[in-house]
Amino acid sequence: MDLNADLGEGFGRWSLTDDEALLACVTSANVACGFHAGDPSVMRRVCDTAAARGVRIGAQVSYRDLAGFGRRSMDVPADELAAEVAYQIGALRVFAEAAGTTVSYVKPHGALYNRAVRDDKQAAAVIEGVRLAGGDLAVLGLPGSRLLVRAAEAGLVAVEEAFADRAYTPQGTLVPRVEPGAVVHDGDEVVRRSVGIAVDRRVIAADGERIAVAARSLCVHGDTPGAAVLAHRVRAALEEAGVVVRAFA
Repeated sequence: MDLNADLGEGFGRWSLTDDEALLACVTSANVACGFHAGDPSVMRRVCDTAAARGVRIGAQVSYRDLAGFGRRSMDVPADELAAEVAYQIGALRVFAEAAGTTVSYVKPHGALYNRAVRDDKQAAAVIEGVRLAGGDLAVLGLPGSRLLVRAAEAGLVAVEEAFADRAYTPQGTLVPRVEPGAVVHDGDEVVRRSVGIAVDRRVIAADGERIAVAARSLCVHGDTPGAAVLAHRVRAALEEAGVVVRAFA
C-alpha cells in the first residue's frame, strides 16, 4: 500500500502542512502547484526534501482558487482547465528535475477531485492537461470515478485511492466537507480504518454499513491537525498488520 499526503500547502511566510515530518513517513507526496496553495519556494523545498528521502512526487492540481483553498466548485471551460492542469504540472516538474527526480503522477485537489468523480467533461479536461504536459504520468483518484476511466482510456496508469481520515457515503464517495462528520478526527479511528482498508479492503460508511474499497494508495490529509503524528501511526499500524508500505509509482 502506498501512503500519500498533501504537501507544500502554504505560501510566503504562511505554512499549513508539516512537510518535513510528513516526508519522513509517506511514500508519495501530493505537492500543491500554486493554484490552491504553494509558491515556487515552497515547491522547490518540498521537491528537494522528497528527492533526498526517496519519496515520489505528484502534482496536486487544482482549480485556480487560492482564496478558497481549491475547495469551491467552479465552472471552468474544458480547454482552459486542460491548459491550467498542464501549466501546474510543468511548474512542479521544473523543481522536481532540479532536485534530481521527476513528477511521477497527478492528483486533483479538493473541488476538482470531487467534480471529476462524476463530471465526465471535467475529468476529460484534466486528462487532456496531463497529456499536454507530456510524460507517462499515473493518475490518482477515487475508485469508479470518471477521472480514472478517462485516464485508462488515454493509456495512463489509473491508481485507485482511499482516504484514512474522510467519511464515506454508502455509494463509496466522500461525504461532502460541508456535512457533519465528513472528516474523521479521532486518531484511533483513523488508524483502524486505515488497516481495514489495506487488509480487508473495506471501510465503515456513514450509515454504519461496511462497504468495499479497492485502493492501491491511502491518503492522510496534510492539513488535518496533527497530520504528521497521525501518518506515522498509520504507517506503523499498517506495517504491524503485515502490509508492505511502498510507492505505487
